Amino acid sequence: MIIQIQDELDLSKIAESGQCFRVAQVAGQYRFMTGPKVLYIRPLGAGRYEAACSESEWQQVWSPYFDLQRNYAAVRRSIAGDAFMQQAAESGRGVRVLRQDPWEMLVTFIISQRKSIPAIQKAVEALASAFGTALQTEHETLHTFPTPQALCAAGEPGLRQCGLGYRVPYVQDAARKVCDGTLRLDELSGKSDGELLDALKGVKGVGDKVANCVMLFAYGRTARVPVDVWIQRIMQERYAGADPFAPYGENAGIMQQYAFYYVQHHKDAVK
Repeated sequence: MIIQIQDELDLSKIAESGQCFRVAQVAGQYRFMTGPKVLYIRPLGAGRYEAACSESEWQQVWSPYFDLQRNYAAVRRSIAGDAFMQQAAESGRGVRVLRQDPWEMLVTFIISQRKSIPAIQKAVEALASAFGTALQTEHETLHTFPTPQALCAAGEPGLRQCGLGYRVPYVQDAARKVCDGTLRLDELSGKSDGELLDALKGVKGVGDKVANCVMLFAYGRTARVPVDVWIQRIMQERYAGADPFAPYGENAGIMQQYAFYYVQHHKDAVK
């Protein structure tokens, strides 16, 4: 089907934005996955996209996934009096904060600690290939992200062979807590930011940065700002240690994504 999107959407930039690790280019299209759903989508120009899904799936799954109810052009235009953030937002125009699966985001960002983006992608794919469910599409054979039950059953040796290193007990603790009902990810969406943060940090190895990533990329808490080494460097080098994102309120996490994308492609911008 053909989709017309009026707002800013750049699939290439989203794929490189450090928030999703299973996006790939296949047969001239971009492939996105969430749960058992797979989308092949091709930009046609002028805001038009060819999407290999039904209209109902687009409305129910992919429109929320791409956060299409939010006007990112208006968010970007709201920046005033901050040359660095204006430059970052212009560079990242088309990046959107995806609404992804909470379980996948929890495990993915546990894995992400002290890993480069290619290393995260490799580990996530290794987990999916080893413990996910095979999924055949027109273009390829894929594997869904493993369920908590699958990772509970995987055992320490199985997880270690996926390149998780010291994060193995953290992933095991997350899986156990979901399996035994200690952590009910589907019920956390109704919690306040503080309650959600505390619940996520109850998992071994989850600190503020990982918890904020899950809040931003899974629960749509766009006021949250994950602070990694690059964002910390921006704060120190460009803002004398101050928080440049707080003034943007509910859009602070979107500004963080613009800044993160910008610095990945212009590393001298924080010198």
